[in-house]
Amino acid sequence: MNLQQLEYIVALDNERSFSKASDQCHVTQPTLSMMIQKLESEYDIKIFDRSKYPVVPTETGKILISQARLILQEVHKIQELVQEKKNTIAGDLQIGIIPTIAPYLLPLFIYEFTIRYPHIKLKISEHVTEEILEKLDEGKLDAGILVSPDDTKLFNAFPLYYEPFVVYSARKFDKELLLAEDIDPNELLLLEESHCFRSQIIQFCELRDKKENTLEFTSGSLETLRNLADKNLGITILPELSTLQLKESDAMKLKRFAAPEPFRVISLMTRRDFVKKRMITAFMEEIKKHVPEKFQAPQGQEIAYRRKEKKVTF
Repeated sequence: MNLQQLEYIVALDNERSFSKASDQCHVTQPTLSMMIQKLESEYDIKIFDRSKYPVVPTETGKILISQARLILQEVHKIQELVQEKKNTIAGDLQIGIIPTIAPYLLPLFIYEFTIRYPHIKLKISEHVTEEILEKLDEGKLDAGILVSPDDTKLFNAFPLYYEPFVVYSARKFDKELLLAEDIDPNELLLLEESHCFRSQIIQFCELRDKKENTLEFTSGSLETLRNLADKNLGITILPELSTLQLKESDAMKLKRFAAPEPFRVISLMTRRDFVKKRMITAFMEEIKKHVPEKFQAPQGQEIAYRRKEKKVTF
């Protein structure tokens, strides 16, 4: 057994595809397959069930892969110490990000980050919150960008910025600033249930007993909801960062909520025992540098708001 073989079985478990895993490890597919088979022969076990597609680990394989992740994590810690002594920042960094953040946040800073840190190889993938937390726990991601869940016992949460909610509608409102009760639940367009932004809107507008009457779309796209609102098919609520590039005629369809405005806190999350700290710190600093100042919460501000004497935390 050697570290290379451990990297191969972890990569195959991550990708569940020999071709994708070999690409990730920068080796040919026959080389990766042969090295894994050699490890299986050495211990007279089957790590993966190749009869299934995609390939899946056997029960014994799951135990071995879990231990391999722990070993590689310790190796990464050594690499991190060496880089710190050399004052260099380099390596692979795998980031998960939720779809209601990715298309609006990433273009703000990714280009500058890759120029500033050319020796960091970024791999960014979109997942819903539940998937990111699962992949963080399994060690398949180094960090996730998402709205912090209520229970973060297993993870570190580093706040990046806070983002108000705004109403988007082609219809006219008599009021300049809106309250939750001004939103007709029968006209509200929502994301599919897998998105945490949907649950935040339901919570804010108190739609638990009314959500069956709302119009739903399974695309998971904020742009789809906005386009439908443009056609006067309903109204929707958007995170403000998603509205910054709207043309002037569309920006006029935005309405703000009365104070205290509802908002969500966007955080970078890691495991408690996370490694690659220098890379992750550099990544966070670059995000904060490029997020518009109006989204940066004052130091020590409580991330919560009150409505009808009930505290709701996002």
